[in-house]
Amino acid sequence: MFDLQKIEAAVNQIAAEKKIPKEKLVEIIEHAIKTAYKKDFASKDANVNVKLDITTGNLEISIEKTIVEEVVDPSIEISYEEIGGEDSGFALGDTVEIDVSDEVLSSEGFGRIASQAAKQVIVQKIGETEKEKLYHLFKDKEDTIVSMRVELVEKNRVVFDYNGNQVVLPKSEQNPKDKYIPGQRMNLYVRSCEIDPVNGPRVNLSRKDKELVVKLFENGTPELEDGIVQIVSIARMPGVKTKIIVASDDEDVDPAGCLIGPKGMRVRTIVDELFGEKIDILNYTTNQEEMVRRALVPGVVEKIEIDEENNIIRATVKDEEKAKVLGRGGTNINIAGDLLGYRISLTTIDGGKVDPTLDAE
Repeated sequence: MFDLQKIEAAVNQIAAEKKIPKEKLVEIIEHAIKTAYKKDFASKDANVNVKLDITTGNLEISIEKTIVEEVVDPSIEISYEEIGGEDSGFALGDTVEIDVSDEVLSSEGFGRIASQAAKQVIVQKIGETEKEKLYHLFKDKEDTIVSMRVELVEKNRVVFDYNGNQVVLPKSEQNPKDKYIPGQRMNLYVRSCEIDPVNGPRVNLSRKDKELVVKLFENGTPELEDGIVQIVSIARMPGVKTKIIVASDDEDVDPAGCLIGPKGMRVRTIVDELFGEKIDILNYTTNQEEMVRRALVPGVVEKIEIDEENNIIRATVKDEEKAKVLGRGGTNINIAGDLLGYRISLTTIDGGKVDPTLDAE
């Protein structure tokens, strides 16, 4: 049998912990009871009605059946004779609602089966409800950053608290350099909110997306917010390095200086937020060769050829500058290529071709 006092206690607890309205939880439990009844007493085609009143502790279960001359499926049909014939006031083909509350609730078997079904459905439905709640909470925050508090650190995910709601950052969207410590606050980029046809509502958060860096600079640089300075291009290798090209129509403004800030305070704040990730900020120039040289800093390039047709930049360097241009594991040259939108081919003065993955510092 169902213990309605325990159900009420569970509803109150879950409503408080998950911040889900009690009415929604009651609907979930009613659906679970309906599922259990169909499985144990009727069939999937049966039309079962369940009404649970948490306040009074009253539970009503009824099933709709069609009046027929001869019953084929007793779970959805009842004979004209059983219903009382002509004295019943009903006719063949009518639908009657039969109260089965006492019969069902007195059955120990139903209580056990219903409890199992209720547990499964409640877990599933609460998950769906939480997804819906998070979707509506974040759908107006797409393409922004949101500050959240680390609540729980697990092997493959980090759970954040946002105004009392649990939000999960999967391993795939974590910055490898990040240090997640319960209680600390971090900024997360809200990449998108979508309704997946299979998995339902989904909020996609990231600490790896390059737009996280863009939004951090926008929040801390008034010149970006006012449109005095624009970010022309950005490329990022999360946890390693980010390169940004900035420009301004105002000749009296130093775009890179605006992002760097007085005594480097603005960029230092963001480097700290990204746990030491390096950030190169470059001023835009219409001189393509000079732009390539700036993108490949800290290395010095001797000669540059830009092959527009094949989208390749061929850069020649002295042997002693090779490691600087490449960066560790080829990071510097690869990020520069992403930044400029070209594949960069590197050779040394003696004509030797360089493999970024082998000859890096």
